This record gives sequence, structure tokens and C-alpha cells, in this order.
Amino acid sequence: MTNDELKQFKASLSITTVAQALGIDVVRGRCRCFYPQRHVHGDRTPSVSISEERGSFRCWVCDDVRGDVISLVQIVKNCNFVEALNWLAETFPFLVQNGRRETFAGRLAPNSFPQERPSEDSEKDKLVSDDEKKKIILSFLKMLSPVDNTPAGAWLARRRIYKPVWDKMLLRTIVNYQELNQRLRDTYDVEILKYVGLFNDKGNLKYYKHPLIFPYLDSGRRAFYFQARSLDKTVVPKELNLKGTVPYPYNVSALDQKAGWIYLCEGAVDTLTLLNQKFDAVGIPGVRNFKVEWLPLFKNKNVVLCLDKDDAGRSGMDYLQGVFAQAGIRTIILGEGLDNIKGVISEGQDINEWFGGKK
Repeated sequence: MTNDELKQFKASLSITTVAQALGIDVVRGRCRCFYPQRHVHGDRTPSVSISEERGSFRCWVCDDVRGDVISLVQIVKNCNFVEALNWLAETFPFLVQNGRRETFAGRLAPNSFPQERPSEDSEKDKLVSDDEKKKIILSFLKMLSPVDNTPAGAWLARRRIYKPVWDKMLLRTIVNYQELNQRLRDTYDVEILKYVGLFNDKGNLKYYKHPLIFPYLDSGRRAFYFQARSLDKTVVPKELNLKGTVPYPYNVSALDQKAGWIYLCEGAVDTLTLLNQKFDAVGIPGVRNFKVEWLPLFKNKNVVLCLDKDDAGRSGMDYLQGVFAQAGIRTIILGEGLDNIKGVISEGQDINEWFGGKK
């Protein structure tokens, strides 16, 4: 396995899923240390943080308990690097390509993929129930404004994404941050808002610099998850996700199990661009966020991969082609073999730029 293959493999794994496969109880991104004897009271209050975004873990007491997903396997199973890699290959065989053990072999039917267990809190640790958490997210989204006649609407229009799509996907925006922040404080306890993921550690709404909201609608057009986008190109990161795992692809209703083509984009903006052009499209927040348990959703579909035309995009599409191939799902890459034809997506472009969107 080359360094690039190793990086791609690690990037494709959810560290929370791996931890759960190892028998670790993950609660709100934390777990107990693997060396409880080093802690007062046996680490009764979990000291290990797990970052799904970075793919890493860290104990705040033990300096040597930290690392990536492979290090996690090494520590928990008390094995070396190669043994950890082999365990991951055997546990997640659908990520292996080319029939070689070191690059992961094996083939599983879509309905045999291991399902990722949600990192559910024990009842005593929950500030609110899962159902109540969903109600709070819905309540928050209902407090937001439509994007018509707002800076968010102008931002979308510059990218040639227009009102019919805004309305279809229920796009929303934060118009008055201070007023919304206070309304949430008046409605819910601050600790509950932190627990749900709406407020930061300082006790304020997270999305001060990210006022454009993309709800992830389910088949009933309800949303319990969303992404927030900055309108200022100098803000980093440009997108913020609600805390927790992504439940399904953006615009999941397009995955209707009917035979046909589906365009798979990276990000909500590119997905909205294709929807504006009357293409059936779904989006993922990033290659790392594609979950193998979503593969049955793509049943009967041929998938057109539409990631950015750059090195990172090509690497991501190579990976996704392998994942879909393991499930027997046909994929093609948008514009592949047409590089010399005028009008085809150019090097460095994303889908929105290809259709004339302005930064």
C-alpha cells in the first residue's frame, strides 16, 4: 500500500465506527481511557475525545494515548501497525480494492454492510431524549428566514441558483443573529443548546459567520440535520456541520430506488447547481462523510461522480468508484475522456463554476 492509498483508506473510515467495532462505548464524542489505572477513580468521567472531523483521538490525561484510526486499533488490540491494518481490512472489507490483501479484497452484498451504530448516550447522560433533540433542531430551523431578498439569496443568485430550488430545498438564513441567539436562550436552557450542537462552549449560537443554512430533508421533508455556509469567502472554514453524524446524503429523496442516473456531488452548493439545471443530484459533505450503509439507497441507480476537477477530487472519485464497484453499482466520472472538447469542466473547476457561478 502506497502512502497515498494509506491516506485515502484512513480518510474513508469513520473513527467512531471503528471505535464501536472495537467495543468502545462512545458518548457524545468521548470515551473512557484504555488505561483506567492511570486515572483517579478509574476514569469514571471519560477523558478521551474522539474527533470525527479530524479522524483522531486524544486522552487529556495520558500523553501517549492519542493518534489516528490505526493507532486506536493498535492501542485497544495491543498489536503492531501491520496487524492493525490487517484487522481493519478484515473488519471493513468493502473498502478494499484490486483484490490484493494490502489494498483490501472482498466483496459484500449491499445488505451485508455493517450498520454504523449511532453513538447513543446512556439514559443517565442524556440531557434530552433523541426525539426531543430532533424537535429542537426543527424548532431552530422554523425560527430562520427564507432566503428571498436577503444577502443569502443574492449570494445564491450570483451562483445561478434561483428561487424554485430555494423553495424546493427549504433553504433558510439567519437575518438577525442577536435576536435569534436571544430567542433560543429564552426558549431552551443553554446547556441543552450546547448538547444539541447549536451553541458553542461560550454559550452562543455557533453560526455567526455562517448564516446560510442547508437543511437535510428526509422523505417527509423534515430536517434533523443541516449544514451552514459562510457568505464571506475569507471565512475559514467556509462550511460548518451540525454536530453528529450525517444521517443521509443531501437531497436523499432523489434516491427513489427507480432505475436511472443520479449525479453525486461534493457539497450542497454543487448539488443545488445541478438541481437548478434539472438534473437528479445528491450531495455529500465530503468523501470522508460517505457512509457504506448508504449504498443500498443507490439501488437501481447509475452514478455520475461530480467532484471537483483537481487532484483531491480525482482521488475522491477513484475511492468512490471502488466503493460502489464493491456493491455492484455502476459509476462514471463526469467528463471522463472528453478533456479536449470545448465546454467540458476544466481543470480546477467545480460544478458551480462550470455552470457560470461567481465566487
